[in-house]
Amino acid sequence: MIKAPSQSFTSPNFEPRPDGVAIDMLVVHYTGMRSADEALQRLCDPDAKVSAHYLIDEDGTLHHLVAEDQRAWHAGVASWRGAANINDRSIGIELVNPGHEFGYRPFPEPQLAAFEELAAAILARHPIPAGNVVGHSDVAPTRKTDPGEFFDWRRMATAGIGLWPQPAEHREDDQSRLADMLRDIGYDIEDFSAAVRAFQRHFRPERMNGRIDPETARLVAGLRAMTA
Repeated sequence: MIKAPSQSFTSPNFEPRPDGVAIDMLVVHYTGMRSADEALQRLCDPDAKVSAHYLIDEDGTLHHLVAEDQRAWHAGVASWRGAANINDRSIGIELVNPGHEFGYRPFPEPQLAAFEELAAAILARHPIPAGNVVGHSDVAPTRKTDPGEFFDWRRMATAGIGLWPQPAEHREDDQSRLADMLRDIGYDIEDFSAAVRAFQRHFRPERMNGRIDPETARLVAGLRAMTA
């Protein structure tokens, strides 16, 4: 359940969305900082030039930092399905977690429950396809690892938030076709290994080596079938 914050924070780091651009993506992040307070200070610092629409603390406390109809600055250099204007068309949610640099750890149940409630409400307000509910690492595979392998994407897909593939038959040695399928799903495949690793981090977190194996190939084929 979402908890109301004891103190209100707003970020000055936003701008109007371009005219005619619909919100059709939800991007999930972790803060990658030592504490929620540190993350809030940075997201609300005009000199930092970063922000997100929402931040969820580990106890489920929700901070609404930027209005949904405004363009927050959360994705950076990124792309999905060939489009690089991710901030223009997305809502960004930050989850408080130290991240891989400061002691990455599983997301607590209150935080996941609050995320599930918030994400469901966002999806009810905006025409966001299930295939466009992604992690920061999905849209920036060479730069980012968040929200990371501990985020429970399978649970969220079961709740109607994003997708979780059923394996489909495909040969692991058909690298060209697998690259095409990853691109069709949405990944930037200029660095194929990075794209595979990002896919694994999201859909096969027990194996994040950036190399195709039979199960990864089947999961790629399964997800491609769901997004066709």
